[in-house]
Amino acid sequence: MSAALSAAEITRALTRISHEILEKNNGSSNITLLGIPTRGAHLATRIAKIINEIESCDVPVGTLDITLHRDDLRTRPPKALMPTLIPSAGVDGRDVILIDDVLFSGRTIRAALDALGEIGRPKSVQLAILVDRGHRELPIRADFVGKNIPTSRTQSVAVNLSEIDGQDEVLISDGEAN
Repeated sequence: MSAALSAAEITRALTRISHEILEKNNGSSNITLLGIPTRGAHLATRIAKIINEIESCDVPVGTLDITLHRDDLRTRPPKALMPTLIPSAGVDGRDVILIDDVLFSGRTIRAALDALGEIGRPKSVQLAILVDRGHRELPIRADFVGKNIPTSRTQSVAVNLSEIDGQDEVLISDGEAN
């Protein structure tokens, strides 16, 4: 297992992503951040905090559970549903930024788009990812990327966050891909 990003590098990447989100959206007045549980939800909260510090405002942040929209439900063991928490501002007419930890095949994001479509109709949907490892199976790309880390299909990328794992780091190992 080798380290791909340290805690300091994760913080720098999230700070850069936050600035890029603000630049692309002409500020924070119309954005809503939705993290994909589990780690994407924590990253969304961190990005919201950074944006709030930059803009001196409260950016709406929530979570979007995609479990029932996955195309591999029958091939995976049952998983408990995570909460979907939509901010009071909702998503209709807003610039929604979906946030997740790793972008691989694109199937998780496809499921997130389906889940979001059931909640409302955003003005736009953008994607922020901490790690883009390539190997897309669907025509999905991130608007904001912390780091591109080319991997083989047999490697695994693990994002550890202090809120869950006790420390921040991104690790690459040989074995089952995720």
